[in-house]
Amino acid sequence: MSSTGLTTNGNIATGAASLADSTDFAADPASSTFFAADLKKYGDLKNMLESNKDQLKLEAMKRIIGMIAKGKDASELFPSVVKNVVSKNIEIKKLVYAYLIRYAEEQQDLALLSISTFQRALKDPNQLIRANALRVLSSIRVPVIVPIMMLAIRDCSSDMSPYVRKSAALAIPKLYSLDDEQKEQLVEVIDKLLGDKTTLVIGSAVCAFDEVCPERDDLIHKNYRRLCQILMDIEEWGQVSIINTLTRYARTQFADPNGGEEGEEKNGGEKFYEDDDEDVKPVSKKPIVDNDLRLLLRSVKPLLQSRNSAVVMAVIQLYVHVAPRTEMTANIKPMIRLLRSHREIQSVVLSNIATLAAKPEQKALLVPHLKAFFVRSSDPTHIKLQKLEILTNLASEGTIGIILREFQAYISSSDRELIASTIQAIGRCAMTISEVTETCLNGLVNLLSNRDDNVVGESVCVIRKLLQLNPTAHKDIIKHLAKLVETVQVPMAKASILWLIGEYCEQVPTIAPDVLRLAVKTFPKEENIVKLQILNLAAKLLTVNPQQTSLLAVYAFNLAKYDVNYDIRDRSRFLKALVMPGHIGSGDDGIDGSTFSSMAHQILMATKPAPVLESRFKERMEFQMGTLSHFLNIRTSGYQDLPDFPPESLPSSVRDVALPPEPERKQSPTKTNRILSPSKTKKADKFYSDEEQSEEEEDEDEDTDEEDEEDSDESNTDESEEEGPDEEGDQKKQSGKVQKVNGKPKQGKDDEQDESGEDETSESEEDDETSDEESSMSEDEKKKVDTKPKVSIATAPKPAVDTNSPNPVKKVPEKTVPTQKVPEKQRESSKVQAVDLLLDFDGDMSSSAPLMSAMQPLSHPASSSSGKSQSTTTVTLPPVYVPTKSYEVLSASSNGGFGVSYRYPRRPFMFSGKMVAIEFMFDNTSDQTFSNIRVVRKKLPGRVEAQDFHEIGTLEGGKVAHATMGVDFADTTQSISIVVGHGDYEYEVTLKPRMGELLRPIAMSRSEFDKNKSSLSGLNENQSSVDVPVKLQTEAGLTNAVLEVANVAPIAVKDETADVESSKTLRFAGQTLSSGSPVMVTTVLRGSKASVIVNCEKAMVGSLVLQEIKDFLAKFR
Repeated sequence: MSSTGLTTNGNIATGAASLADSTDFAADPASSTFFAADLKKYGDLKNMLESNKDQLKLEAMKRIIGMIAKGKDASELFPSVVKNVVSKNIEIKKLVYAYLIRYAEEQQDLALLSISTFQRALKDPNQLIRANALRVLSSIRVPVIVPIMMLAIRDCSSDMSPYVRKSAALAIPKLYSLDDEQKEQLVEVIDKLLGDKTTLVIGSAVCAFDEVCPERDDLIHKNYRRLCQILMDIEEWGQVSIINTLTRYARTQFADPNGGEEGEEKNGGEKFYEDDDEDVKPVSKKPIVDNDLRLLLRSVKPLLQSRNSAVVMAVIQLYVHVAPRTEMTANIKPMIRLLRSHREIQSVVLSNIATLAAKPEQKALLVPHLKAFFVRSSDPTHIKLQKLEILTNLASEGTIGIILREFQAYISSSDRELIASTIQAIGRCAMTISEVTETCLNGLVNLLSNRDDNVVGESVCVIRKLLQLNPTAHKDIIKHLAKLVETVQVPMAKASILWLIGEYCEQVPTIAPDVLRLAVKTFPKEENIVKLQILNLAAKLLTVNPQQTSLLAVYAFNLAKYDVNYDIRDRSRFLKALVMPGHIGSGDDGIDGSTFSSMAHQILMATKPAPVLESRFKERMEFQMGTLSHFLNIRTSGYQDLPDFPPESLPSSVRDVALPPEPERKQSPTKTNRILSPSKTKKADKFYSDEEQSEEEEDEDEDTDEEDEEDSDESNTDESEEEGPDEEGDQKKQSGKVQKVNGKPKQGKDDEQDESGEDETSESEEDDETSDEESSMSEDEKKKVDTKPKVSIATAPKPAVDTNSPNPVKKVPEKTVPTQKVPEKQRESSKVQAVDLLLDFDGDMSSSAPLMSAMQPLSHPASSSSGKSQSTTTVTLPPVYVPTKSYEVLSASSNGGFGVSYRYPRRPFMFSGKMVAIEFMFDNTSDQTFSNIRVVRKKLPGRVEAQDFHEIGTLEGGKVAHATMGVDFADTTQSISIVVGHGDYEYEVTLKPRMGELLRPIAMSRSEFDKNKSSLSGLNENQSSVDVPVKLQTEAGLTNAVLEVANVAPIAVKDETADVESSKTLRFAGQTLSSGSPVMVTTVLRGSKASVIVNCEKAMVGSLVLQEIKDFLAKFR
């Protein structure tokens, strides 16, 4: 029984193999079996599909798909294939789905039988099966199942799997093409998918938007800023779709950035990375580039480094059509880089470059890369011609020398098409640049002696165009061309010579009749274009010199009278009637033949304008770059022109997204999920009364043991960290106020108390213990503690808190941070100093020298000698270096003695850990007193938040007042406008932050640094080689340069894992204030060169930090 089964299966497999061979053989029309009626066609494949073994079914499906790939018809197998749609083998299912997609539309009746199977598959636990079922269902082009498809797309758009939601987005255009009446329902689904939180879905959702409802800008309004922010994280082809969509959106929403005040925008762009990057402007002045448009341009700029050439070209076309012209410089090098790709990519890129080269305002950007367009011998002909076109467009007085030398080499090539195009290019250069006209004309005349007829013919055609510029000065060239009438074999060249002699026959009266005599002798054998010019020459000579040429002209007209081409016969009769009035006579209309003949000379010998040679790519400017219509230079089906810019930018409020009201959260009885209730919020207002109550509790609980104190420490820490965000408002109100205890500043009891009595008791016990220890300290010990520098807060055991999370949690356990035991008294003293540091924001914090913490992070516990991290969490450090440089934003000399400047103190801002502290210095150089110095209003971009400084009551003459403001720039360098005022005066200033100041230093071991750096490679890594000035070519000098630019911390290198070149390699670690993204900076010093590498998961942040370091080093050259 089993042996029989094996034999049967073996026969099936053998028969299938022979069938495949016979099928290939039968496809040949010359074979004897082509007309044979094979009743058992595909019989073996059907048996394999109906077998019980998955291996045979899989083999049969592979062969069927192979047949389809070769273009063979396999529709007869549809019933047998569709039965296997219920197979549990995922490989068989995939092949069955691929087959059904191909033949479902042809076999509609049988496809409808499998609809129920696909509907069940939409509920399958496997996300791949659900997605494939939707793909097949949407590929069945049967109008009957439109409701079923609509229901399936709705369900899948809410699926838990992003892959299934992406398949739903891809199915929307298919359903829309099948039934466009479903548009309203599909738009609802698209709106939902555009707001999806997964980047895998966004790209496909935007594709569906372009196909179904590209006119619905309201769907993009609320998602515009989010699309710009997540663009880096979307897959490559989704990036292309989004960039193209946002290009059209920007053209309809924003004013033309190149119109009106283009010059001022240019100056502003040049100041972006310089020190003095702030300017004062009146309140009424508006920026030329809209903030949302600037957000788009900054979001797409890092994509110029993408591996996908389509993404790079999409970014470039966006800059061409939307951005200011002055910002196109950064896009040239990425285009040049793409010229090293495959030929197909080169052709597309060169067509776009040729279009840019044809624009006078963009030509100068390509001139520095002129040699990149030199023709290579390995280039195919069409790429050679494109490069030749670009070189011709870039020709100018400064570049014509090197271009003409390059053209000389191309003329000696074996490619005839390249030679002809090169000669035409020389002619174009001669006509556009008058300084080289004579040189090019002499060179073309020398080519007339070339052995290649094509070279001679093309040279004659170009010379004819050049002679029209100044024919009287080139009589000798016309005589030289007349000698070539008998030898030139190229019809166009011969016709050009005859036209030249006929046009300027008055300058060569003795040569022109002889040329006509030679031409008439070979008239019957010539091409039609030559015959037409012979007739023109005869007519012109007859009007100029009828005594010598009348007989020749009549002979030529008679030959043309019987020519086989009707155009030549018509031309002959027309010219004969024009120049020979005896053949017209007088008619009833009163026209005399002699009068008509007198006009013949004016008609035939009228001055013709010189031809204007323009680039053939100039016509393509009307198409959007990167489209098929632009590449083919024809309007393809479905192409839509880019909309024009509106006269003024539409209000940005349409893109503001209103945050939904936060739902009320019920208080959890558990300690870990504790949230402040409204009653606790009211309780928090009683700041000082709570503190007095805590002091009374301290007197009652003096005998608490040490174990209870440690428990109380942990409890109090958890509680304060969980309730931190809710107490920010109270801290803001009470800033600058501190209670005095024993003559020292002491922080009041935390207002974020827990409702449980146990936690309150433990907190009071801790305060009691602290008070006892503080009172028992000697005066010398207190003096030593008080004289410690404030940066010692970094070594305090207080754990760092992650302020980026909605519910901050303890990042470092207290027992794991210090490597050596710190006395409890010293700990409490450090806490007191920390409070003093945080509350003294509005005091005079400026110093005459930078604040340096003696390279403390190098010996931080997190960077121990073992090279292993003591903790897996992030430890925030105090600033290693605080620059004293300030930036003036309002000059006192031009504003009535009221001057404003600011600096970055690099200290934490009390209101929010996401905000960077900006210290303002208000200077009064006048004799009068300024009052009520305040922030009047602010103009902030999206996602940027700011906390105003406290109002300054009075500022006397000759005094300086300090105030600290906090700004959360959301990890961007978007400028903010602030209107400050005193009394009735208001001044608007603009602040453009530096990315290096939007960081905070963190502790990180060498192993953690290397691990994080390796995980942030590719697009997350920015690298550049810079020249290091002599005075910075040391480790200390380069370290100070990096710390001057960025608020980061050095990483220790003296560990076991250090390599040989560790002494030349410097490493710095930090993280962004807003998102907490790690930023790793590596510098490798090699002599006078240094390689700077910045790794960050936000590519834009890394790119800006790298650019700022390069700009800083460039100042010392």
